[in-house]
Amino acid sequence: MSIAEKIAQANKETLERVLAAQPTLVGMSTAGEIIPGMTKKTILHAGPPVTWDKMSGPLQGAIIGGLIYEELAKDEKEARELAASGEITFDSCHHHNTVGPMAGVVTYKMPVWIVQNKTYGNYAYCTQNEGLGKVLRFGAFEEEVITRLNWMEKTLYPVLKEALTFTGEIDLKSMLAQSLQMGDEGHNRNVAGTSLLLRRLAPAIVKTGFSDEDKAAVLEFISGNDHFWLNLTMPAGKCTMDAAGGIKYSTIVYTMARNGTEFGIRVSGLGDRWFTAPAEIIDGLYFPGYTMEDANPDIGDSSITETTGYGGFAMAAAIPIVQFVGGAPQDALNYSKSMYEITEAENNVYKIPALDFRGTATGIDIQKVVETGIRPVINSGIAHKNPGVGQVGAGIVHPPMKCFEDALEAFVAKLEEEGEL
Repeated sequence: MSIAEKIAQANKETLERVLAAQPTLVGMSTAGEIIPGMTKKTILHAGPPVTWDKMSGPLQGAIIGGLIYEELAKDEKEARELAASGEITFDSCHHHNTVGPMAGVVTYKMPVWIVQNKTYGNYAYCTQNEGLGKVLRFGAFEEEVITRLNWMEKTLYPVLKEALTFTGEIDLKSMLAQSLQMGDEGHNRNVAGTSLLLRRLAPAIVKTGFSDEDKAAVLEFISGNDHFWLNLTMPAGKCTMDAAGGIKYSTIVYTMARNGTEFGIRVSGLGDRWFTAPAEIIDGLYFPGYTMEDANPDIGDSSITETTGYGGFAMAAAIPIVQFVGGAPQDALNYSKSMYEITEAENNVYKIPALDFRGTATGIDIQKVVETGIRPVINSGIAHKNPGVGQVGAGIVHPPMKCFEDALEAFVAKLEEEGEL
């Protein structure tokens, strides 16, 4: 078998694993109880690994908030000193079967969703979504942020955990597929997915033994947060793609993630190795009073959605999203169409009505990205570059081409080393 045939066979196998995945919501727990390797002094963050001194403003802000929330520091000054002291272990969410939106900060007592890939048995975890505006994931850490996190831990989480005992396991794949038929794309437009989830959860929430006041507060919070669903589409993608990692000769990307300083990718045939380059500034629409000058470079694990074949890759299913991220309706169609040039397959479940129900482009191939010069399209929120400010807009961004070029070079070097070339 030639090396080209071996690569083609490996990529086919990788995509079979991606398409066969069955991400399912199976329960809730806290990070400290369920996430492998989590300790009281461990803080997980989005993107490839990064040290405190190289962290961007919003990531530092989220860590400051996380330390205050965990009562390891009482204010910003104490939190900064502790973060810089070496006492806290910082690590990538991706190294712990976890994904986090924007700054992606996960601390010991935070509640998390437990999502299992029923086909392969592996798990992924993600925190609950806080909503938009001044929130931890955009680097805000003032009192209202910490108050909300405490409410999410002490009220939202116990109510939802009990509600899931009434709903039973929830098939996230079919819910996500349905949401794409209703105008979502699973990354920055989640109105349909949140509504479908709420429709499933609401009767179960009512059945729980909590006070009417708590139940009403939970229902109001979810119904008022169009992004609530995002924190389930992300672990759905994570447990799908993790099962497709580590396949010898595969040139398919199974991780794309950003920490606000660097963009990193991982390739199935190259295992856990990160290929990084400086993260780019997002081109998009800014909230009144803000411009590109205020923006932090690209940040967050939510690009796992595009890695799996939705998000930016499914924008043609969510044409109104251009009002949030910028551009014209035709752009949404063009983004989705162009992704077929750099992927291995069309999705058998995630389909786009406006493209005659064509399956979304799935399985980014580093060979095709380098050969065509077309980079994956990602839609994303924009965080202010300074800690504590929060979200300032949303737009479109791409991974740096260097990530793919370096990965392809490493892939070729590995083949040469093994005597395959």
